[in-house]
Amino acid sequence: MTNYGAIPTSSDGSPVVDLESISRTKHRIVAGLATRRPWKVMFDFHSMGIPHGFSDALSRTKKNLAYFRVNYVIVVLIVIFFSLIWHPISLIVFTVLVFVWIFLYFLRDEPLKVFRYQINDLTVLIVLGVVTIVLLLLTNATLNIIGAVVTGAVLVLIHAVVRKTEDLFLDEEAATTETSGLTSYPSS
Repeated sequence: MTNYGAIPTSSDGSPVVDLESISRTKHRIVAGLATRRPWKVMFDFHSMGIPHGFSDALSRTKKNLAYFRVNYVIVVLIVIFFSLIWHPISLIVFTVLVFVWIFLYFLRDEPLKVFRYQINDLTVLIVLGVVTIVLLLLTNATLNIIGAVVTGAVLVLIHAVVRKTEDLFLDEEAATTETSGLTSYPSS
């Protein structure tokens, strides 16, 4: 006799929790957030000041974009999130896209490989940004999204120009690879 719909009482058929997978994911979350610079350093008011000229502003912008890249991505994503509060379908799409961002950009500890080709960090950032904007534009919240992206970009640019870079320490190799779009990954 069979009991359809009955709750099984033995533990033989229960799914096994993969503790190694959970531990690996937790480690990747911590490591991914470790690349984010402390917000206290980012918003240190003693390190703010008007640049001395266009070349100084350009230099600050390049160095700050390389140094605070993850922080700036988080700021733009938060601005987009708040702009979509009154558009629930767009918010659902955005939430799904945030999980895609988390796994493809923030939590990766190895280079992304597609068809045996290694994709660098800057390419992943640009592709995810474009896909996010295109999918959100398809949800009929175009003005909100354009306004949020412009607002986020302006906030990032203002901070990148005004934040002094004398106290930021990037090693020379990381600074050149970050600005050239190539990412070096430590061998483990």
